[in-house]
Amino acid sequence: MCCVFKMKRFTINANDAGQRVDKFITKACPNMPLSMLYKAVRKKDVKLNRRRCDISARLCEGDVLEIYLPDDVFAKDSKDISRVSGDIRVVYEDENIILADKPVGLAVHEDESSTADTLANRVKAYLIQKGEYDPERENSFAPALCNRLDRNTCGIVIAAKNAEALRIMNEKIRSRQVHKRYLCIVLGTPEPREAVLHHYLFKNSKTNTVTVQEKKTRENREIITGYKVLKTNGELSLAEIDLMTGRTHQIRAHMAYIGHPLLGDGKYGDNRINRTYGIKTQALCAYKLRFDFTGEKTALDYLSGREFTVDDVWFEDKFL
Repeated sequence: MCCVFKMKRFTINANDAGQRVDKFITKACPNMPLSMLYKAVRKKDVKLNRRRCDISARLCEGDVLEIYLPDDVFAKDSKDISRVSGDIRVVYEDENIILADKPVGLAVHEDESSTADTLANRVKAYLIQKGEYDPERENSFAPALCNRLDRNTCGIVIAAKNAEALRIMNEKIRSRQVHKRYLCIVLGTPEPREAVLHHYLFKNSKTNTVTVQEKKTRENREIITGYKVLKTNGELSLAEIDLMTGRTHQIRAHMAYIGHPLLGDGKYGDNRINRTYGIKTQALCAYKLRFDFTGEKTALDYLSGREFTVDDVWFEDKFL
């Protein structure tokens, strides 16, 4: 069977600008193998403003990119979110970002369950319903999450509404200019009541578990976790966590390592005690977020110095 070839023309918009040609094409045409992309460039089947271009060329708003390829590579490979609820709890929202309070049990992205009902898709559905996002008018961009939480951890997740906000926020997170605080309930009373823990974390990808270790190896990574006991009854303590590095299961594993696992944690905690309290998920919430931006001016500088908090943490007054 012969392939049907056609020419697809993309007019670069604000959300596409600044990307390399190859990065744009892999997003706009997710069904295209990389080998086909590089071959198309070599054969001059990819043109930028009607001229031959290199895959590393940077796109500008208003540019016209033309690609001559088999028709099937232009079909967008994305899940139908028409049935996904746009129900999200908004902590804060403006023209660039949303701070959403993710509930327990909701995955941030699609996982092995393959459900389309994720926080990422709910944000898209929410913005579609508001008329702020139209998938048919976007070539390569979709609203995206800037940070993630475990399925059974609740709290604030940052979503970017446009490409510039996504780029800036990701950079601010990488350079540790976005500060997160967590609330959790741990077993017993940590001593001292306030400390900064320094250890190393080894991740076993096969079992999706981590192990805290004392010494640095080639395989493990440094973890730094600050904690402060806010109140205690001897059996349980409410603690605030300052996550200084963001590793898989860091808070849960680190607190368990010092003998004070999280209440409700079935993986690193004590299931006998969890059953006593009738809790089946870890008492952990990313409840506070603060922006402290430095460096070159950006379009998000108006957020610097601002702090946002989840008002109702489900476990805060339930067990102590």
